[in-house]
Amino acid sequence: MSLTPKDVSYVADLANLELTPEEQERMLRDLNSILGYIETLSELNTDNVAPMAQVTAGAEQKAGSGAEQAFALRTDAKKPSLAHEAAIANSPEKHPDFFKVPKVIER
Repeated sequence: MSLTPKDVSYVADLANLELTPEEQERMLRDLNSILGYIETLSELNTDNVAPMAQVTAGAEQKAGSGAEQAFALRTDAKKPSLAHEAAIANSPEKHPDFFKVPKVIER
C-alpha cells in the first residue's frame, strides 16, 4: 500500500495541521517508509509464536524469581482528594461548581 499526496493532505486536515509543501513531501516519504516496514513485518512467519494478551504475560510463569513483582500493579486504595476550594484557587475565572476554561477548538 502506498499513500498519495492527497492522503497526506486529508490526514493533515483531520489533525488540523497546516503543512508546507516541503513538509507534505517529507510526511509522504516517511509514512510510505513506515508502511513499507509494516509490509515487511507482515511477511514474517509467526505460526509458532504464541499470541499475547499483554506485554507483561509470562512474568507469572517465573514464580519465585521475583519477576512477578516487577509487573505487579498497586491495589486500588481510596485516598483523600484535593479539596474543591484548593483545586479552583488558582483558576483565572472561578465558578462555584467547575473550572471555566477558554474554548480551544476553533476552525
